[in-house]
Amino acid sequence: MADLFHRQAKHYAESRPSYPEELFEFIASKTPNHDLVWDAGTGSGQAAKSLAKLYKNVVGTDTSQEQLDHAPKLPNVRYQCTPPNIPISELESIVAPPGTVDLVTIAAALHWFDLPTFYQQVKQVLKKPHGVIAAWTYTVPEANDNIPLVNEKFDAVFRQFCADSQPYWDPAIKLVEDKYKGIDFPFEPVGYGANHTGPFEFTTERVMDLEGFLLFIRSCSFYQTAKERGVELLRDDVVESFKRAWSEDGGDRKVVKSEVPTMRVVVDGFDGGDGGEAAAVFRRDRGERFLVLWFDLELDLALTGCKVC
Repeated sequence: MADLFHRQAKHYAESRPSYPEELFEFIASKTPNHDLVWDAGTGSGQAAKSLAKLYKNVVGTDTSQEQLDHAPKLPNVRYQCTPPNIPISELESIVAPPGTVDLVTIAAALHWFDLPTFYQQVKQVLKKPHGVIAAWTYTVPEANDNIPLVNEKFDAVFRQFCADSQPYWDPAIKLVEDKYKGIDFPFEPVGYGANHTGPFEFTTERVMDLEGFLLFIRSCSFYQTAKERGVELLRDDVVESFKRAWSEDGGDRKVVKSEVPTMRVVVDGFDGGDGGEAAAVFRRDRGERFLVLWFDLELDLALTGCKVC
């Protein structure tokens, strides 16, 4: 998995959407203490930099040193390049001692993990009680006839591009398309501590020109996979089609609005609903308990046709 991202680490750091600060404030409100976060699969630190404002210390781990090299350097954030599966015996020295982590976050990366091993690691480091694991991802929703995400011509070009790129999508991306509903999550629900009904909405905006949009595509794993197979998805004729469509309604720069309209609690296939409680208590063996947040974030990137991850 690291190979998919390290070659385009610079593109990834420059083009990926930032998450709204309200999201992190919401997550932080669910942990009684704010001492230590483990941001697993931190990449180039998109989540870590926001978590650093709310917690005393953040440990960001990733399998790609190239990604970490582009992460923001902050005094209370420690980045660590790790093997794909951190041995339990090394977890204390790499991440933290057992039972000392307030929050484990996985921002748009859980689908790449060896989940049984990772969950064992999470169980080892989280505080009990009141430790929290928060996982979220984002998708690019399809355009509809009433709300073109850029303009009608651009939507058509991008829709065709997405169709052409499908053979190069990793099977793990199917978990993102399914909004993590089919992902393994071996915790048993014991009820809700409901104090907030939602729906929860987060919005962020970004001004982007066409080059920024193309940079986003180049940061995607499917683009790198195609390149490795000798296929250039952004051929000159494709880029030219994007250029013509982008300028169809005038202006070089567009406002890209990212919306997070829903959150769902998902445990072993149980869906708490669009407006359901966003924090639930789960019990593991031997009566160990900790809180779990399970976020399904749909970020509208003013793109259309397919979900780009």
